[in-house]
Amino acid sequence: MNGKVPHIVQYQGSKRILAPQILEYMPDRIDRLIEPFAGMAAISIAVAHDDRANSFHINDLNAPLVNLLKEAINAPDQLISAYSKVWEEQFKYGDNHVQHFYDVRERFNNGENTPANMLYLLARCVKGAVRYGKNGNFNQSPDKRRHGTNPKTLKSNVSAISQLLKGKTTFTALDYREIFEMARPGDLVYMDPPYQGVSNVRDNRYFAGVPFDEFVEAIEILNRKGVDYLISYDGECGGKEYGEELPASLGCKKVLLNAGVSSQSVLLGKKSTTFEALYISEKLIPVFEHKPKQITLWEAMA
Repeated sequence: MNGKVPHIVQYQGSKRILAPQILEYMPDRIDRLIEPFAGMAAISIAVAHDDRANSFHINDLNAPLVNLLKEAINAPDQLISAYSKVWEEQFKYGDNHVQHFYDVRERFNNGENTPANMLYLLARCVKGAVRYGKNGNFNQSPDKRRHGTNPKTLKSNVSAISQLLKGKTTFTALDYREIFEMARPGDLVYMDPPYQGVSNVRDNRYFAGVPFDEFVEAIEILNRKGVDYLISYDGECGGKEYGEELPASLGCKKVLLNAGVSSQSVLLGKKSTTFEALYISEKLIPVFEHKPKQITLWEAMA
């Protein structure tokens, strides 16, 4: 991958940093890359930057997020113009600029969930973390130390992303199982599903996660159709495993990617490395037999 890969804003859970490692397990040429749980579409952007796919399908149940990506890619100047107006409003509040965030959040929750408002909330909220309450309202707090990303900074990145993906990308806000039904041989489906929640209670943005058994059953759809896929799912940090491992019956190969030193462990004075698991569908495995042996979970814990 040559040059710096552009991104719009910091987004918690994004695979932007891991993207170079994930791309190592993709074919050199892909007909269509599908992201059913796209978030800010970091993998689609990285694949487009590497010029590996003919087309892209970006999907996420969070419709305002998908609409933001759609406008960033198809109408970047329009998005930056609208975002600039929202961003500049906060300076009219003087020292009470934090209140501006809450005002925009209230407007967003009352129906003004425009791409510009979504972008401002992402750019200004704590750790770029999208949080929704049980009523479906965006409820994350602002980062009080900063004003969010300057429109001038955003413009270059958004323009670069538009150049990579415009005219090649389909956008939807559907349940991931509907996306699986659309997939066909020749596609590559990259999945980074939400946290493996144990509760079946969730709003339409997966805030409580995707049930494990439901997800495993859905992957069988791709196996039956002969569609290749990669899944970021579980892992370990400091000798502690998190997330339930996908069953061997799926026929996947599991490798561990080095996600770097955990920021939480640094705060605790431990400096533990986080390893995130990547599952490779059975038909893709022979493509990577020439690659150096990946470390096992037990070797990572040693």
